Amino acid sequence: MTVLVFFGASVLIALTPGANNLLGLHHGMTHGVRRGLAGLGGRLAAFTLLITAVAAGLGQLLAASETALTIIKWAGAAYLFYLGLRILWSTTRHKDDAAEAAEPPAEPASAWRVARKEFGVAITNPKAILIFTAFVPQFIDAGHGSFPGQIALLGAVYLLAEFLAGSVYVGAGAAVKTIKLTRRARRRVDRGTGVVLVGLAGVLATSNA
Repeated sequence: MTVLVFFGASVLIALTPGANNLLGLHHGMTHGVRRGLAGLGGRLAAFTLLITAVAAGLGQLLAASETALTIIKWAGAAYLFYLGLRILWSTTRHKDDAAEAAEPPAEPASAWRVARKEFGVAITNPKAILIFTAFVPQFIDAGHGSFPGQIALLGAVYLLAEFLAGSVYVGAGAAVKTIKLTRRARRRVDRGTGVVLVGLAGVLATSNA
């Protein structure tokens, strides 16, 4: 029963709009399902590292260190700002639709590059660290096995929830891709994505986490 409750809560948390889910939506819309899922794989890899750190007892030390969290927070904010600016810059390179249509299509980003982006956002997100150091341990039962073992089990359950939630965003983006938006409409969507990422960078930089 505890695992089911934890799974339900994890799905709700994972579905919450955030930087990684926004990137998943953007990657699905820009590159399609396969590369979008590759990006999700990068996110899950980062979360797996965080879960491993918590199981090894390092997560609590990290969460208790204000200096470490501040460094991670600013690194994450800087990376989000960088990604947002790159997307915004990409929308300013072509102003004329006719000239742009005459150009050969741009080479799609590799799956590795997409995964690397989401890994970077996830691993530098202090909110993710707090999920695994504050939220997950609440479901630990001292009478049901060792702490590392239960963290590993609950971590796997959370990864499943994150995969399902992330797939929803990737799928939604891929569905938009099939609509075949005009180049101008795609630029507007990309511009909105870039603005939101820059805004999230500002929110993260000014947060107390």
